[in-house]
Amino acid sequence: MKFVIATHNKGKLVEFQRLLEPMGIQAVTAQLSEPEETGKTFAENAYLKAAAACQETGLPAVADDSGLCVDYLDGGPGIYSARFAQPGQRRLTVLKKLEGVAEEQRGAHFVSAVCCVFPNGDRVEAEGKCFGRIAFQSRGENGFGYDSIFEQDGVTFGELSAEEKDARSHRGHAFAAFEQKLREYLANQQKT
Repeated sequence: MKFVIATHNKGKLVEFQRLLEPMGIQAVTAQLSEPEETGKTFAENAYLKAAAACQETGLPAVADDSGLCVDYLDGGPGIYSARFAQPGQRRLTVLKKLEGVAEEQRGAHFVSAVCCVFPNGDRVEAEGKCFGRIAFQSRGENGFGYDSIFEQDGVTFGELSAEEKDARSHRGHAFAAFEQKLREYLANQQKT
């Protein structure tokens, strides 16, 4: 089965391929236009991206919308995580805004909403979260985005291997739930 992945983010694409492959799904990319993310939640924005990609390609399309929610920043950057600051400055901007903030006030969580839209209009959705805190400095070369400043159990996501990150990350949790829902959906489709 072939699904188009609605992302221009190379890091996300690698994760999507790694997470979808065990389900027997070939994750492909396409030159897609980027719909305006006008949703007020991660789930709404994931749907907008998946629906647009499905309409453009005629293939089932999977998208996620994810972001970092920092307690001290009243849940920001949240759904604006990708547009929070200039590319290459996002992690530094978060660290700067938390300068001098004590460890116990640095709580944060990642959210990932995954949505698959099928050509017949059906959709399968799931959401995952993981909780941690913002480190005092960027650590680790792995991952992408805010991974090197998000810390859980003394290590940042930037210090984890891909497999370790999948086991504990928001996207890993979202895809575990998504896989179960997708399998149920596909099994029901075969019955009809």
